[in-house]
Amino acid sequence: MSGSNSDRSQEVFERKWSTYYNAVVGRPPRETLLTALGNFELERLEDSITNTCVSKFAVDLGCGEGRDTVELLHHGWRVLAIDGEAEAITRLLERLDSDGQLLETLISRFECVTLPKSVDMVNASFSLPFCLPEHFPELWKKITLSLREGGRFCGQLFGERDSWAIFPTITHHTRQQVEVLLQPFEIEMLEEEEHPGKTAIGEDKYWHLFHIVARKK
Repeated sequence: MSGSNSDRSQEVFERKWSTYYNAVVGRPPRETLLTALGNFELERLEDSITNTCVSKFAVDLGCGEGRDTVELLHHGWRVLAIDGEAEAITRLLERLDSDGQLLETLISRFECVTLPKSVDMVNASFSLPFCLPEHFPELWKKITLSLREGGRFCGQLFGERDSWAIFPTITHHTRQQVEVLLQPFEIEMLEEEEHPGKTAIGEDKYWHLFHIVARKK
């Protein structure tokens, strides 16, 4: 029975990706990404020996239609944009108005992804909860190992009271579990959000989220 529920919930989310991409057209980058970028900029200003000619390197994990990837490119970052949906990568490439030479794309599901080493930032805006729970520990290990010392993770995780936590294909965490995940990091933002609301496509949803920006020790 659980297998059929898993298949059904996966189909529900995959069927709605196109609708979601249409709904978020023109929306600004996530606040977690902007906070992380601001923290990098403060470090650059404080460190007079930083080589500002070298582009920093980010992985946008679960990039979607590219709202965060485009912001990173505008700031001169090199970006590896990864998504499991081919349509997401197509939409990202169609919206580029910046230097495409700084961008590399990859279509890959979370359970199969290989991340590069010595990355300055892994951005995962509202994407990690869609990693299958049985694969999340290995994915988080890959993220942690990919980041250089001083690199940052920014993104969101779903809490256990989120209404989507009932789906067996969705990963969710308690606050204590989130704090354990972040032990290798200095926490710069850990904001918990919980309230009834709607999704980007107008469906009722109870949100329980953790917004995270963390610097690897």
